[in-house]
Amino acid sequence: MFTGLVHGAAQVVGLSPRPQGGARLTLSHPLFLTARPGDSIATNGCCLTVVDPAGESASFDLLEETLRQTNLGDLGPGALVNVEPSLLPTDRLGGHFVTGHIDGCGTLLFFAQDGADWRLDISAAPAFLRYVVRKGCVTVDGMSLTVADLIPGGFRIWIIPHTLAVTNLKERKPGDRINLESDLLAKYAEKLLARS
Repeated sequence: MFTGLVHGAAQVVGLSPRPQGGARLTLSHPLFLTARPGDSIATNGCCLTVVDPAGESASFDLLEETLRQTNLGDLGPGALVNVEPSLLPTDRLGGHFVTGHIDGCGTLLFFAQDGADWRLDISAAPAFLRYVVRKGCVTVDGMSLTVADLIPGGFRIWIIPHTLAVTNLKERKPGDRINLESDLLAKYAEKLLARS
């Protein structure tokens, strides 16, 4: 379980195919100095398991399913990914409940300064948008963000300077694929109501 409060942007050291399928992703960030094998780290919002920590670097094995459902297969050396360690029982809960189970990718339509603020417009599939509501929570590349408004085929978010400074947003451009996770509570509510 995560909160969507990103601890920083890790740099991709490498992404290489594994002989048995999938890929091995290696990242570098000071967060990994205390990482142990088996730790869960949200990487662009996707829950990954540390398999080989070494100083500031850590490696993760990506399944074929992970490569299909997320933007992690698009990464190259030097790219930035948002990272967050799993939530401890003693941690304060900011953001919202994030599982790290990506629902799919959206496409970045617009990301630029709009007046004094930064605006982010993302398109998404109708199956995802059914769970998106104005002023609700959504996870975008691992960031817990508030939906400012719904737009045709997508949604709009306004970004504060702190988020821009500590995440991978500084590298993002229109056309990029973005990992999306909808609000967990909305999915459970839909399933429970469908049974009544």
